[in-house]
Amino acid sequence: MKKIVVLRFICVFLICTFSCVLVAQDSLSSQDEDYYKQFQDLENGELRSFFFFNTPNRYNQNSPYDWLDTVKVYLNSSEKTKDSTSIRNYQLIQAQIYYDLGNYEKSLAISRSVYDDMDALDKDVKQTILELMDGNYAMLQLYDKQIEIRRVKRELGFNENVAYYDIYASLGQYRKAMRDYMTEEKKELKDDDYYGHAIYNNTIGDYLRLDKSTPTALSYFKKAEGLIKVFLSDVTNQRTDKEIADGRVLNGIIIGNIGKCHVQLNEYEKAIPFLEESRDIIKKYNKSKFSSDLIENTLALAECYLKLDNYEKATDYLSNDLNPIKTDNILKRNRIYADYYYKTGDFKNSTAYLKKNIKIRDSIDAQASNIKNQQLTSVVTQDLEDSRKMMERQKAQLEESRKDIKARDDKISLVFISLIFTLMGFAGLVYAYLKSIKNQRLIAEQKFIIENALVEKDSLLKEIHHRVKNNLQMVSSLLSLQTKNTRSKAAIEALEEGKSRVKAMALIHQKLYQNDDLSVIEMQSYIESLINSIQSVYKKGGHNITITIDAEGVELDIDRAIPFGLILNELVSNSFKYAFPQDDGNGKIYIHLRKIAGQEGFFEYTDNGIGLPEDSEERANSSMGIRLMNRLANQLQTTLKTDKTTEGVRFWFNFK
Repeated sequence: MKKIVVLRFICVFLICTFSCVLVAQDSLSSQDEDYYKQFQDLENGELRSFFFFNTPNRYNQNSPYDWLDTVKVYLNSSEKTKDSTSIRNYQLIQAQIYYDLGNYEKSLAISRSVYDDMDALDKDVKQTILELMDGNYAMLQLYDKQIEIRRVKRELGFNENVAYYDIYASLGQYRKAMRDYMTEEKKELKDDDYYGHAIYNNTIGDYLRLDKSTPTALSYFKKAEGLIKVFLSDVTNQRTDKEIADGRVLNGIIIGNIGKCHVQLNEYEKAIPFLEESRDIIKKYNKSKFSSDLIENTLALAECYLKLDNYEKATDYLSNDLNPIKTDNILKRNRIYADYYYKTGDFKNSTAYLKKNIKIRDSIDAQASNIKNQQLTSVVTQDLEDSRKMMERQKAQLEESRKDIKARDDKISLVFISLIFTLMGFAGLVYAYLKSIKNQRLIAEQKFIIENALVEKDSLLKEIHHRVKNNLQMVSSLLSLQTKNTRSKAAIEALEEGKSRVKAMALIHQKLYQNDDLSVIEMQSYIESLINSIQSVYKKGGHNITITIDAEGVELDIDRAIPFGLILNELVSNSFKYAFPQDDGNGKIYIHLRKIAGQEGFFEYTDNGIGLPEDSEERANSSMGIRLMNRLANQLQTTLKTDKTTEGVRFWFNFK
């Protein structure tokens, strides 16, 4: 008996040692391989594309930016030779590199240009481009577009069904996401698929963690950790480099999720080893790729050390080149900074970070609820549509089954059995028909409720903007009354300027409730209305001045439109008051505004008046108008620049 125990111990020890040696050798070879050079040594775009997408740790020695520069050279060369196949392959590689860097808008732009030529692509390229677009739309929270891509994937045979559980989770419906995920994925898993079971348990644990069911989530994560360790230590099955790399990254994510559970349970000392180990694994095996898990784990570590009063460690992780993209991560980083400065007695910086979060939340609250409801409505509608189609398929299958039964009955020639099966088929059709009517009625009722809720919310929002506009007009009227009761010329001018500024803000809200889209303002018509309003104030000047407005097609949200309106109000008012003292009819004002999605905007204002006085810089410190414009420019995260020209003056700035 003792000999058997000793032999078993020796066997287990040898197996463990062998697997550890293999893992260590694989790790070293993976780190030492110069994939960048191997990629360059290949002959054409097709071979390079295959190598790139099948090399998991491709950024082990060279950063994604090095790869991007090289691919751009190859792409330019292919465009010169008009090699369409290589052009598509290099564009596909570019899109994946931008995705790895977290630049999802750029990745999506390139992916869509390739997607527009889908008919010319082979099956593997189609699948790759669709997966890329699916991921980009998910990260950019464009769920309606994501649903369209998944429908295309199903039509091309890449997926049997269209799943929505991850979209429900992104919209905060974690319980619904978990139920759908368990229904869809559990039936597809095989008993010996340790990697699949690890993903399954980690995903359910993540939904539970986000739903604040932390103890239950922790049990799922620990089960997932055990399964992925079995997968990585299994030397009996041959694994590809990509499968091993994916397994190690998943292992790091699971360990990080365990650490985040301990943070939720306020077990900070317990959480730190898990979070640090997770960071090391993800950085090693997901090298140079953007990772939300890496950012979340780093923020969680900073929070742990801050709670344990280890400020040095906390600031080390906070200053660890974090570049969060998700709004939740940005808010968490600001909150941790605020807590850190509060604990260290720097209340000014603490307040600044809290104000940043308030500003972000205000910006989100203005639109997020409506957008979230729209996205959720779109997903629910599509989900119900897919359920209806599934019912139709089941009905068709039932019909086919009835026909088979009838044919069999005809062959057997037993009238009694034939009658029974016919009645059963008829009963099945009636049941399916009644169920279909019930479901259609339910769909119609839910759609009616959702549409009414959306209409009511739009009406309330328009009413709010209308009331704000009316209140601002009342303020303007009060200023007019005060002007009539004031004899001081300086006071009258100040009240008129105040009235003009109030009108500029009221006009914003008037444009909003008159628009179908409550989130943006069309700037061309707004600027025209604003100019007319200012001309009505300065009746002496302004009517003989030629004003050119170039802002066609530019739309801005309210947070940027109000500062723009006030800046423009000050500039036009100054031109009317000071720039054209002779009022000889040759005055010209040019207003230019451009904003392209994903790029910096540009604003320019020029007039050909008498220009700025020699002491304009000294006056800028005492002039309320100049100081107001500078503060408004700060709100737009830019700086107002002034150029003295041969004729008049030019104001301009770039903005995000």
